[in-house]
Amino acid sequence: MIFRRNRARRPLPRWADIAVVPLVNVLLAFLVAGLIVLIIGENPLRAVRVMIVGALGNSEGIGYTLYYTTNYIFTGLAVAVAFHAGLFNIGGEGQSYIGGLGVGLLLLAGDRALPLAALVPLAILAAALFGAAWALIPAYLQAYRGSHIVITTIMFNFLASALMVYLMVNVLIAPHQMSPWSREFAPNAWLPRADEVLAGLHIRAAQSPLNLSFVLAMIACVGVWAYLWHTPWGYELRTVGQSEKAAIYAGVKLRRVIIVAMCLSGALAGCVGVNEIMGVHHRLLLGFNLGYGFTGIAVALMGRNHPIGVALASLLFGILSQGGAELAFEIPAITPEMIIVIQGLIILFSGALANLNRSFFERLLAIGPGA
Repeated sequence: MIFRRNRARRPLPRWADIAVVPLVNVLLAFLVAGLIVLIIGENPLRAVRVMIVGALGNSEGIGYTLYYTTNYIFTGLAVAVAFHAGLFNIGGEGQSYIGGLGVGLLLLAGDRALPLAALVPLAILAAALFGAAWALIPAYLQAYRGSHIVITTIMFNFLASALMVYLMVNVLIAPHQMSPWSREFAPNAWLPRADEVLAGLHIRAAQSPLNLSFVLAMIACVGVWAYLWHTPWGYELRTVGQSEKAAIYAGVKLRRVIIVAMCLSGALAGCVGVNEIMGVHHRLLLGFNLGYGFTGIAVALMGRNHPIGVALASLLFGILSQGGAELAFEIPAITPEMIIVIQGLIILFSGALANLNRSFFERLLAIGPGA
């Protein structure tokens, strides 16, 4: 009798789990999207070229791409921090909205009295505090009342939207106008744009919304990495996410970790307000968050909840946002809704179908005796 031994498997190497599997999932998503483009009668290769050139082919496109990337980094990190604690924070939309409210209130109160050097750190602090405060209530309800964090954060997204509508229509609207936005901030309260900074270094770049909040996003990536993997508080947070029972047995205060993780998550999401309110619009207005909180969920999933992965996934979604706008302009048959479909496919393959190719790579990289 001949006995057949199965090839032994081992867990995927970290480099394959973090880099190869997500990359293949993204390629599969683009392959399906290419088939859709082909079905509607357009050339997928031309569509890819238009998208890449529109996003990365000139300084203006790069500026817009990195501007979108900045917001996705903030919301992606927000989801990632909460996820490492075993919490699924889908309230980044509301937290970024309220973070922008904090920035706007600060600048409306101090733009004519304080210099930019004082306003920048105060605006960052206001965005973080307001975002954290909006996340604190769902965190408390989860920690002390057992309310599910997904349900409460969804509810608080709608509450944030309703609160902003009330404030902008009835309280903060600029005098003698109908549009629901505040007065424009004084120019000394505007965050410098990237092209202005580069001009000071004798480097020419086209004007774009990209501003110095991109630097803040990079600092946030480093800070999250250092906090989660190089501090005892980050170790406690990740322990809770891996096993609550083990964390409690080790003496970790579970409720405190939930509160801290959600407040950090909300603070990161709130920093979207620095980019949008202080860096781009220079006034408080409705709808500036533009779905960044929800896209941050996909960014975190694709980036495997690691700051480096989040930054790379944010860049991809930034390319899709800017390149998609150029694509819809250059090829009218590909509408903006088609770009949403492409984003949805990436979310599908990076989320629900994230392990679709895992068994293939496990077999490919397996070490063991053959048949």
